[in-house]
Parts: sequence; C-alpha cells; structure tokens
Amino acid sequence: MAPLPEDLILNTANSVDEIPTSTFYRIARLRQEVFVVEQDCVYLDLDGRDLELGSIQLWVEAADGAVAATVRILDESSHEEGLRSIGRVVTDPAWRGRGIAAELLRAAIDACAGGPILIHAQAHLSEWYGRFGFVPSGEEFLEDGIPHLPMRIG
Repeated sequence: MAPLPEDLILNTANSVDEIPTSTFYRIARLRQEVFVVEQDCVYLDLDGRDLELGSIQLWVEAADGAVAATVRILDESSHEEGLRSIGRVVTDPAWRGRGIAAELLRAAIDACAGGPILIHAQAHLSEWYGRFGFVPSGEEFLEDGIPHLPMRIG
C-alpha cells in the first residue's frame, strides 16, 4: 500500500455537518466537474443522500484546501443487514495516476468495518475494483449512458 503524497491529508466526516461549508462545496463541485461535465451525465448529484444518517464522507485534501479525491459511504441496511454502499468515487484530473483513489478506497472499505459493501462500478473499472476484493454481483446495466456493474465484498 503506497501512502498518500505528504502534501495531502485524508479526512473523514460522519455527517456533512462536520464538514466546513467551503470544503463540502469543493467536494460537490469536483463530483459535478467529473460526473456531470467530463462524463456528460445530466443528473442531480446532490441527491439528498449525503444528508442521511449514517452517511460518511471521505476526501483527500491538499494544503491549499483543494479536494484531490472524494468518496461517500451510505448505510443500506434497510435493504440488507449491515450493508453499506460506496459511491461517488472521484479524483480530480490534476491528481490522477498517483494512487490517491486507491488509498481513499482502502480507507472507505476500512470505514465499513468488515460488513458487506456494495458498489456500482463503471464497467471499465471492474478490474481495478477487483484488486480491492470486490466481485461482480449482478448483470451489467446502463446508468446515465455508462455501463456499470454491481460488485460487492461480503
């Protein structure tokens, strides 16, 4: 496991209320820049799930406050006992290729405390997610015009 570059810090919040407003703004902006603009998917990223009880936000931040990468964890125990989902996995294009997303995903998996985890992986990233123990758990499907594959641990 490669550590984060020393100029980056991994942060965790168990509620959006724990995140400074300007930081959550940067998190939301990064998600919109990549998912809505770069990937050309018109959807409402701020879907209300960030505000749910049990939602955990993880992000990697540079010294100047820039958000290099982020992920959210949601409590899905209403669907299955102890189930969590990891989503909104995103890295700023300027920070890609440095292992930051891998470290962030490892931290997210650890935050799920050994319980079952679901992820809807973009299909072209399924091998990458497989390196962390995720295995396909259903058929490929289209979401916003992009092939996705349900994968899970546990």
